[in-house]
Amino acid sequence: MSPVSPISGSSSSESLEITLYLDHLQVERGLSQNTLSAYARDLGRYLEFINSRSKDFTQVNENDLADFLTYLRNGNSEHAILSATSAARTLIAVRGFHKFTSRENGGLDPAQSVKPPTPGRRLPKALSVNQIELIIASTGDGSTAKSLRDCALVELLYSTGARISELIDLDRNDVKDPITSLRLLGKGGKERIVPVGKYAVDAMEKYLVRARPALLDSGNERALFLNLRGTRLSRQSAWEIIRTAAKNAGIEVEISPHTMRHSFATHLLDGGADIRTVQELLGHASVATTQIYTLVTIDRLREAYASAHPRAQISR
Repeated sequence: MSPVSPISGSSSSESLEITLYLDHLQVERGLSQNTLSAYARDLGRYLEFINSRSKDFTQVNENDLADFLTYLRNGNSEHAILSATSAARTLIAVRGFHKFTSRENGGLDPAQSVKPPTPGRRLPKALSVNQIELIIASTGDGSTAKSLRDCALVELLYSTGARISELIDLDRNDVKDPITSLRLLGKGGKERIVPVGKYAVDAMEKYLVRARPALLDSGNERALFLNLRGTRLSRQSAWEIIRTAAKNAGIEVEISPHTMRHSFATHLLDGGADIRTVQELLGHASVATTQIYTLVTIDRLREAYASAHPRAQISR
């Protein structure tokens, strides 16, 4: 069963209904644990809100849901303001929960006509090749097990376009010798095979030979990437490795956990890769998801054109 933390002020029946809903999402839709955890947090916040009105989820109406959306967008002393994207995700979780409970238990669905906010279309942020190289160089000089691990992680993220969660979920046995490709398990349990470039192969070989044995606390640990305690590296720690390396490299632009992935896709398209190929490498179910990167590439082309073409700036 999908674990859900006890929610302050909520009844055991409410927590049970959320657990049943999360189990349904895990079994029927194959959602990842990260997504399930996000849904659990969203629904926990929702229950806190309606319980503060002395109601439970069976008593809410459309007005309550509209007020909840306003509450998400305004925040309070305990919860930060949510962006349109995060508020939409939260409301999608709530709508799905009500749809599930109304179908299972009977009764009306109060969330049926409540629409989530439409987020503005944000282009993914990609770093330049030079910035990527600076980040990799800033992982360390290779004199310690930690610096070898950090370099291998960042090289592999950029070389494969993998999500951080996909790499930290890998076990040592998932990497075959010689290293030419990786089998990744993406969203919805979808597998894909991605090639590994020479620089990443070199970094991985150094990590596996010199660093991982030094970090390994127990011969029974299966994880590929280890923390300093010899157990599986967490998603948060992996993200911190990237953030710290970027800071040490003097990169001032905003960095996100997906920055290496965005840069991977953008640089492939800049280099002339076919969008369908990029779709397969990223593990996108629909090419429409991948097409947003073509907008990034077009913007970069426009910038290059404007700065380099002698007649790009034509007035009057």
